[in-house]
Amino acid sequence: MVDFQSVAAIIFIIILTFIIYAKRKKLDTKHFLNDFFNFSMYKTTWGLRMMDSAAKRYRKLVIVIGYLGVVIGFLGMVFIGFLLVVNVFDLFTKPDAVAGAGLVLPIRAKGVFFVPFFYWIISIFIIAVVHEFSHGLIARAHNIKVKSSGLAFVGSSFKGIGLSLIIFSMFIKLKASNFDLIAAFSSFEILKFSTDFWLTVGIVLFLISAYKNFFVPIIPAAFVEPDEKSLIKQPYKQQLSVFAAGPFSNIIIAFLFLAVVSFALNPLVDGIVQPNGVKITNYVEGQKFPAESAGIGIGEIIQQVDGIPTPYVKNLSDALREKKPGETVKIKTDKSVYEIKLAKNPENQSLAYIGAYLEQETKIEDDVKATYGEFLPNALIWIYGLFIILVILNLGIGLFNLVPIGPLDGGRMLQLPLVRYFGKEKGNKIWYYIGMVFLIIILINIASGFGLFNLFS
Repeated sequence: MVDFQSVAAIIFIIILTFIIYAKRKKLDTKHFLNDFFNFSMYKTTWGLRMMDSAAKRYRKLVIVIGYLGVVIGFLGMVFIGFLLVVNVFDLFTKPDAVAGAGLVLPIRAKGVFFVPFFYWIISIFIIAVVHEFSHGLIARAHNIKVKSSGLAFVGSSFKGIGLSLIIFSMFIKLKASNFDLIAAFSSFEILKFSTDFWLTVGIVLFLISAYKNFFVPIIPAAFVEPDEKSLIKQPYKQQLSVFAAGPFSNIIIAFLFLAVVSFALNPLVDGIVQPNGVKITNYVEGQKFPAESAGIGIGEIIQQVDGIPTPYVKNLSDALREKKPGETVKIKTDKSVYEIKLAKNPENQSLAYIGAYLEQETKIEDDVKATYGEFLPNALIWIYGLFIILVILNLGIGLFNLVPIGPLDGGRMLQLPLVRYFGKEKGNKIWYYIGMVFLIIILINIASGFGLFNLFS
């Protein structure tokens, strides 16, 4: 079952694909790994006057904040670098360790940090505008020319996506049949988003690409383009403040949103809602897990496990952690009572598993509903959810941009002191190897989130 948010995301990507195709002559597109990874920019002059005006009016303050951003930037780089190294070590040594980095998308899938589509698109817009405007503002405060600003899109092509789906789907089919080619392809079932469905989609996209190889934007972004020739002529501390401005602004705004949540929204929301159990939002795909096999419907709310109340997700998790795979439990929902035999968790086979995506369910207090109706309380809850996502994504993306990988802000920040203290040739070589190490760490985390370690084990 595909939920409304995922359908909205797919429609958005399709519409954006055709808009980009229509505007393709005005795009500056860079191709990486042939057709597998593309980055397109639509250059404009949006916001440049505002940057100039703010930089001129508050120049001294902006410069001081920029230098503070350098200090926070390097501290954040050490912090996120340490967390990623520890996390990748845990992935290889602890069976219950989870990936420390992954994709943030409005589509429910294994290895993806799911954000509802409308939260996602609003958050991406706010994060990108704040991040890039800050780069431009600091640059203008140091009289560094900003050539352009505009929208950017990270994505792939029909050919790249098609080939990826074909290779990945065929590998899964072969592994499921112990690499028996005849057994793997003796049956073909393309319903319910099965492996064969995605294999078919991959073949169709690959065939279409022979006629028109459309670019598919997966993640929208924004950019500000300082004049690189002017930038590299500036003192190192000024260059560092420009690079650090984006991540620093995202981290700062995350804490500002957190203050709003903590001191304004939390008290309001706590006063109008109460926990109401744990909702089943979807089944985990790949095989028929206990929740689906027992007939627990999508949208049902789990209220008890073996008589133990589960008003919160944590209560449900704690109750299941006490159980073992193969054990039979009674689950009471708002619709019925089910007896299910728990499966093994694919990520950690010693843990019990019901095979469903879960979400905290709340309900509006009856007296609040009687006084204010349903629209205003629901609107407040929606805004509260948006601010929570803005806190998480601003902080996460701000710190991720400080990872010392080549094109990221953290990579550019690290390159300057390395070149300064080790010389251009040796400094760039050290910078390259550090970047490659962290790139591999990031890829390992993403692969772990998608369960690729389990595929090979």
